[in-house]
Amino acid sequence: MSLSSSLGSIRSMLPAAIANASPAVILAAGFTLAPLCSFLIYVIYNLYFHPLASFPGPRLNASTPFPLYRAILCGNLPMYTERLHARYGEAVRIAPGEVTFINPDAWKDVYAIRPGKAQKPKDQRHVSVGPNHIPSILRTDDQTHARYRRSLSHGFSESSLQKQEVIVKGYIDMLIQRLQELCKPGSTVVDMTNWYNYTTFDIIGDLAFGESFGCLENSKYHFWVSVIFSHFRTAAWANIMRRVPFGQYLMKWIVPTKVQAEKTAQNKMTHEKVRARINSGDNGRPDFLSNVLKQPAEKGMSEDELVSNSYVLIIAGSETTATLLSGVTYYILTVPGVMDKLKAEIRGAFAAEAEITWSAVNQLPYTLAVLNEGLRMYPPVPFGFPRMVEGLGDFVCGRWIPGGTSIGVPILAANRSDTNFHKSKEFIPERFMGDPEFESDKRNAVQPFSVGPRNCLGRNLAYAEMRLILARMIWNFDMEIAPDSWNWINQKAYVVWEKPALNVRLAPVARV
Repeated sequence: MSLSSSLGSIRSMLPAAIANASPAVILAAGFTLAPLCSFLIYVIYNLYFHPLASFPGPRLNASTPFPLYRAILCGNLPMYTERLHARYGEAVRIAPGEVTFINPDAWKDVYAIRPGKAQKPKDQRHVSVGPNHIPSILRTDDQTHARYRRSLSHGFSESSLQKQEVIVKGYIDMLIQRLQELCKPGSTVVDMTNWYNYTTFDIIGDLAFGESFGCLENSKYHFWVSVIFSHFRTAAWANIMRRVPFGQYLMKWIVPTKVQAEKTAQNKMTHEKVRARINSGDNGRPDFLSNVLKQPAEKGMSEDELVSNSYVLIIAGSETTATLLSGVTYYILTVPGVMDKLKAEIRGAFAAEAEITWSAVNQLPYTLAVLNEGLRMYPPVPFGFPRMVEGLGDFVCGRWIPGGTSIGVPILAANRSDTNFHKSKEFIPERFMGDPEFESDKRNAVQPFSVGPRNCLGRNLAYAEMRLILARMIWNFDMEIAPDSWNWINQKAYVVWEKPALNVRLAPVARV
């Protein structure tokens, strides 16, 4: 049969409307139907033929990434994954190419280095870009990360930590002084979310730039700090745009002009502050950069690298600590009995405020348990930073994961899972004090500072700060949560929690 006769036979079998249509109409129909057909094929493949098809989870999540996008943009991702794991179990497919695990063993399989296995790189879609073109310690490759970490590690060593105590104590003294001034002549209601942020940003600004932001002194946010809060929602949009073709070019149309201008000004200010710190040289202060500036270029960091990493150090070392303190303050004021036990331990351990030091507070078991339970119930970074499986694939918690899959431990979901903790939704510090009722708790599921070679460099400083600030607050003030803050804990999360005002009535402790 000739080609012309074959085409004629096919044409005779088509509906009259199609057979008689002009080539232009047929072409237009093809352009219209092709994307729909492609999408249907994409959905069918993801549901039935994808290597992750056997993983549990909502079918809509398995077929398209749109439910995940919605959760990210709505600031609901940590709570959303918590609900998914409560329904589907320890491993959940939250998007066509993304799986999360809440089994504590996943921390080692996903984030640590195992014998014969390469370290898994970060899923860059979840990591924000810094103030310049240089990837920070959060985004860079393993070799550069190791150099950054070696350069910065001295500033976070135990010896540096001891020297930094006097700097940190000075800002905590100022916090207490400012709050006592507000309480004259009696009690008053203050927003502790702001005051904790003022303190931690001033501390970390001093340790990173060699000068504070003046938040405590002026009782308000410095411009550099205020811009941070306005950009967390932008980070959610950036997360989505990194997933779509040409998304980076669309960001300038999504981010308001005012926010872009503020970010530009903040970036310029970051450069200026780093340049000023470089020019001050070795001033004898035990800050983060003093040792870095002594090193030769090949072992230390260039000016651009200092800018990129200083930006990250300030955010990671301030917002997270202030967030934890805010969450702990909420819980100790709303969970019956916790505040009474804290006051008894802290006020009973010291004869004078001057005795409250880093090492002394480290000997208070209930105070430490309260902070650990705070990190469990209200982790400062509630979703975390997933990793990418490279090559052909790897095993995670005994299950084969193909290469190209994004995997991670959703921190809030792991911390509040009934499979990991008894009475998982309740704030009970005793679970970290050997109470036999909680013997079955999988406390190794709580890893707020991550694990492996990319764990948080400032962990010890963060613990020391939060312990000392909490102890000094309990020593100096009686606290009561204001009625309008009883539901404070119901928040959205864009990388970190979007914290409203935590209004607390403070009254100076009456001592005889």
